[in-house]
Amino acid sequence: MTRYLVPLVAFAILIPVLMIGLTRDPRELPSPLLQQAAPQFELPSLLDPARTVGSKDFDNQMTLLNVWATWCPGCRQEHDFLLQLAREAVLPIYGLNWRDNRPEATRWLEVLGNPYVASAFDEEGRVGIDWGVYGAPETFLIDANGIVVHKHIAPLTREIWERDFVPLIRAAGVVQ
Repeated sequence: MTRYLVPLVAFAILIPVLMIGLTRDPRELPSPLLQQAAPQFELPSLLDPARTVGSKDFDNQMTLLNVWATWCPGCRQEHDFLLQLAREAVLPIYGLNWRDNRPEATRWLEVLGNPYVASAFDEEGRVGIDWGVYGAPETFLIDANGIVVHKHIAPLTREIWERDFVPLIRAAGVVQ
C-alpha cells in the first residue's frame, strides 16, 4: 500500500507547484537589485579609455543604464528606439558595453549612432555580474537616490517603455 501512496502524495504536492510555474512569465527574472542601491562601479569609457564612466555619473538624477554588446541581436533590435529616447531627452542614457570588443563596439556607435551620454567598457563582464546581468540587452532604471527601481530584460520598445518605465518616471516627477 505504501508503495502506491508515496508517489500519489508526491504527485499531489507537485501539481500546485507546476500550476504556479505555468502562470509566471518565463522572460521575467526577478532581480535582487530592485529597490536596492545600485552597485557602485567605475570603468574606462568605451570611446575614451583615459576617461572613466561609473555610478558617480548617475548622482542626483534619474538615469537609464542599458547593457549592450555588438554580438547581441536584441541590442541591434532596440538600438533605433534608444536613439529616439536620446533625442527625446527624458532621461540620460548610459551604456554598459558588456563582454565585447572595443573596436567593434566603437564602430557600432559610429555607424548606427550613439544614444548614450557615455558608455562604460566592461570587457571581462565583472560589473555586469555585480548588476545581476543575465545577458544583453538589459535596461535598468535608477532613481535620483541611486536606487534601482526597474529592470527590463530583452529589447526595449516604445510599448514596454510606455507601460513599464513612464509610470515610474512620472511618479518620480521627472515627466508630466
